[in-house]
Amino acid sequence: MDEVVVKMVRKVFNIGVLSIFLLFQPVFASGLYAATDVRIDGLFSDRALVSVDGQRKLLKVGETGPKGVRLLSSDSQQAVLEVDGRMVTLGVSGRISSSYSEAQSAEVRLLSGHNGHYMVGGFVNGRPVDFLVDTGASYISMNIHVARRLGVNFRNAPRTKMNTANGVTEAFEVLLDKVTIGAITQYKVKGVVHVGDSPHITLLGNSFLSNVELREEQGAMVMRQKF
Repeated sequence: MDEVVVKMVRKVFNIGVLSIFLLFQPVFASGLYAATDVRIDGLFSDRALVSVDGQRKLLKVGETGPKGVRLLSSDSQQAVLEVDGRMVTLGVSGRISSSYSEAQSAEVRLLSGHNGHYMVGGFVNGRPVDFLVDTGASYISMNIHVARRLGVNFRNAPRTKMNTANGVTEAFEVLLDKVTIGAITQYKVKGVVHVGDSPHITLLGNSFLSNVELREEQGAMVMRQKF
């Protein structure tokens, strides 16, 4: 009689364990397969080159890509995406995972343009500006007209002399509150504001570049945040 009872208890126990396993199996499976890695590889007006778990697709605003990722808006600076019902904003090389946290090491990939120069769009104090990456420039350098448009306060800044391709010019030494390139943001970055029209394009110099790692990879320049 005791053996019968023991067998019945074992049978009930085994059924209970099996039921628990079946109950939680979908949860475990969803945890394994729900991971979504989304990255922006290129930005354009009303379009974005989006990579989802390694699947790359050029999306127009309103279109849905792999894993149901939908492009809500896009310009040359950032894209707004709907990922698993949540709205996220990413710049070029900005990445988000299923945990909805940005990658630990922010990267920006730049393609060489005319004459092999690298151009990149960014922000100074929250306002958009186009940069020329210049490892030969000591500071972020801009002309006085760009500085005014960006709201850079240079009027009471120290004056200095700068050697340029056009000779020695007068400039103001400034401290830029915030400089953003893609997913990389730096604060209190040294810059110079040149009196006059030069440089015609704002130079992204070593006051910013010295705090990132630069390498060339398959014809692109990779800019990676150091810390």
